[in-house]
Amino acid sequence: MAMAAATGAAISAGRVVGAVAVAGAACVAWGFVEAHRFTVRRANVPVLPAGASPLTVLHVSDLHLTPRQRDKVAWVRSLADEDVDLVVTTGDNIAHVDAVEPLAEAFAPFAGTPGVFVFGSNDYNGPKPINPFKYFAGPSRLSARPRTLPTDALRAALGALGWVDLNNGRARVSVGGSDLTVVGLDDPHIGLDAMPPDDPEIGDVRLGVVHAPYERAVGALMDDGARVVFAGHTHGGQVCVPGFGALVTNCDLPRAMAKGLHHWPASTSDTWLHVSAGLGTSPYAPVRFACRPEATILTLVPAS
Repeated sequence: MAMAAATGAAISAGRVVGAVAVAGAACVAWGFVEAHRFTVRRANVPVLPAGASPLTVLHVSDLHLTPRQRDKVAWVRSLADEDVDLVVTTGDNIAHVDAVEPLAEAFAPFAGTPGVFVFGSNDYNGPKPINPFKYFAGPSRLSARPRTLPTDALRAALGALGWVDLNNGRARVSVGGSDLTVVGLDDPHIGLDAMPPDDPEIGDVRLGVVHAPYERAVGALMDDGARVVFAGHTHGGQVCVPGFGALVTNCDLPRAMAKGLHHWPASTSDTWLHVSAGLGTSPYAPVRFACRPEATILTLVPAS
């Protein structure tokens, strides 16, 4: 009887292991599907002066584009059907040396629409295989050099759209009857961020733009006067647990702020942080789970 019991236990354990393996395989399979289920998120941000007309901002981030991702190119082009006043892209646009041309194709319908951009580490360095479990030990470590991607060609392609390079820079942008001051930082994830010289003239509202939402970078932009900061980098966690959310953010931002619109808790004023979950993944980890790829339409409205 003991042998029969042991055999039964072994069979039960085998069934459990088998069921777990099947469930795991199903989750991975779904992750490949979900990585292409692009969606648009929408939110209102009350930051404009009283009486100002609302402004519609399209925030895109983390495309990690490769030349064969034709569905992503087509979907980004379709966003031009939205009534957009300003485009903000927060970096990690490309993931292949030949991706600048398809990226330019994706953004071509927005030529002439005001836009601003900053870069992420993967606009400088090409992707490489990495053990995904290393992310649980803290933010990934990348070098700012050598530059293995065509960063200068990328900068030229975005500039050809009429968009403003905000890597450690600031600019005045007139949009929809409002005069915006927009301040940007190069990627803090590889230590390239440096606040640009101050400009005492502030428009109707000041915006901040950065790729990786490290607390020091978001805080610096808000100390500079930004009412809302746009960021990416986190991929929203990329692989999330339903009911729990992101497991990691790949920076020092709290997991609860891995994506979406949030009040910035360290500020004494009514300031906001919007973190895009992004549209892509590393080519070496092309899955998402409980975290669909996204772009966001943010409507800036008068503050009450």
